[in-house]
Amino acid sequence: MVPDPVILVSVVVARLLLPLLIPKFPLPAILGCLVLDGVDQSIFQAFTSYDLSGYQSYDKALDIYYLTIAYLATMRNWSNQSAFRVSRFLFFYRLVGVVAFEFTQVRALLLIFPNTFEYFFIFYEAVRSRWEPRRMTTRFVVVATAAIWIFVKLPQEYWIHIAQLDTTDLIKEKIFGVNASSSWSDAVANRPWVVVVALIVVAALYFALRWFAHNKLPVADHSLRLAADPLPTEIDTAAEVAAFRAKFGRVFDANLLEKVVLISLVSIVFAQFLPNIEASPLQVTLGVFVLVTANSLLGLWTARHERSISSLALSFVALACLNVALVVIANWLLDLSNGDLQIGATLFFVLLLTLIVTLYDRFRPVSQLRFAGTGLKQ
Repeated sequence: MVPDPVILVSVVVARLLLPLLIPKFPLPAILGCLVLDGVDQSIFQAFTSYDLSGYQSYDKALDIYYLTIAYLATMRNWSNQSAFRVSRFLFFYRLVGVVAFEFTQVRALLLIFPNTFEYFFIFYEAVRSRWEPRRMTTRFVVVATAAIWIFVKLPQEYWIHIAQLDTTDLIKEKIFGVNASSSWSDAVANRPWVVVVALIVVAALYFALRWFAHNKLPVADHSLRLAADPLPTEIDTAAEVAAFRAKFGRVFDANLLEKVVLISLVSIVFAQFLPNIEASPLQVTLGVFVLVTANSLLGLWTARHERSISSLALSFVALACLNVALVVIANWLLDLSNGDLQIGATLFFVLLLTLIVTLYDRFRPVSQLRFAGTGLKQ
């Protein structure tokens, strides 16, 4: 039997690494994250003896992590400005709601601040896989967003967070007629006809969707594309990104503000479930501001002196080394003043911050350049 810690670490590592594929393979990667998010609790329940009373905070933190990567991927990949602006609103709206929930534990907040961003991201990437997304008008984007919000996310959030219904238990009890604790083999044996009906329904839905796609949807613009589209030729290398930052970048600008707000909120969510974290939201925000500002200063200096690193992975490693050094110095200074810095948790936050800053600084200039051209505005 596999030890409990091995299962726990394997699942957590998978939830941390899989989202890194989203910028290059947006649709399959986020669907993979969605599936893993849906089954990890079942894996823990079936194969470990862990107390899952704190699962919801853990789950919300890792949800926010992969949604953050998805939001950063919109900067790199999306060519429809209206959709990009809507996605930004949906992402930060959900992020604020999750932070509010973590402090109040009022489940209704998760209904008021639904995770519409994730399904809107999937919708956009599904469209992009066959059609040119710049053809979508602002009206179409808004109507699609409203439909996802009202008819998909609100019922789902109510089911999960207000009614608190377990889909697996409900299927076993109401459809297969067995106890929730029964195995799936016992459930199928009790009512095997349910499986036959389910297969017929799935087949009917498949053919109905296929008919709809061939007869009601517009003719596809290209064959199926699951990988992200190529970057604009003007900014498809690290050197061109650096040149753009050197020309238009500032240390204190809207990008710095967005990074500080984004990383602060994400860090506050993670701080709620990681052990031995005593920093207040204000302390977290001040620490984020100092590190992000230092990173912006360094990034702008290297861009203007043409010393940027072409590899995204090496950029992350170099910036991580800088940030870890700053944390070590801060820890040393706190030791001199009898302060206390939780070094393990702090290093985790530093790596999280470094990842977000690295992706943001590499991807944000792409969207800025892409939407600067009048021909690309919606």
